[in-house]
Amino acid sequence: MNAFRLAGDMTHLMSVLVLLLKIHTIKSCAGVSLKTQELYALVFATRYLDIFTEFISLYNMVMKLIFLGSSFSIVWYIRRHKMVRRSYDKDHDTFRHQFLVLPCLILALLIHEKFTFREVIWTFSIYLEAVAILPQLVLLQRTRNIDSLTGQYVFFLGAYRALYILNWTYRYFTEPHYVHWITWISGFVQTLLYADFFYYYLNSLKNNVKLTLPA
Repeated sequence: MNAFRLAGDMTHLMSVLVLLLKIHTIKSCAGVSLKTQELYALVFATRYLDIFTEFISLYNMVMKLIFLGSSFSIVWYIRRHKMVRRSYDKDHDTFRHQFLVLPCLILALLIHEKFTFREVIWTFSIYLEAVAILPQLVLLQRTRNIDSLTGQYVFFLGAYRALYILNWTYRYFTEPHYVHWITWISGFVQTLLYADFFYYYLNSLKNNVKLTLPA
């Protein structure tokens, strides 16, 4: 644990809390991609298969439970809650997210650190997380006008991975033999996907105007 990882974890947690705040208090999921939320639920379900078999720390256990519980709760809200689901923009949230899953699984089967079930599934979750935000970014680009809570959610989600890159850099220079190319490359690709959004988000803050994305 170091300051960069802690900041990354807290930023990730903030993204979840902001989204849950919007859904629970406003009873709206406008601008939120169900496709992205389903992908994240799959990411956490496959990554945390060891939650009941390996205990690393109380902090680690609590964070896993939070991300698992919140991801499935958000999917339930959008699909089942009688008020929230009315605001779901299914006409614009049309990204075929299922076509991201199979390539990530094939890539995990081909490129992994060890050919074991848990290692391949964990690697699959890393690859899938790198591209899980794509349906959300496409939805925002199609609708263009973005409310503040949705904008904050996406910003915090992108900032979390950017902070993790700093964490990996710090650990590379301070820990012997710390090399994880799969995680590093996937995290870098994931952060690059946010670059355009970051530019417009920070520009809107600087100029104190509503966030809009180009068509």
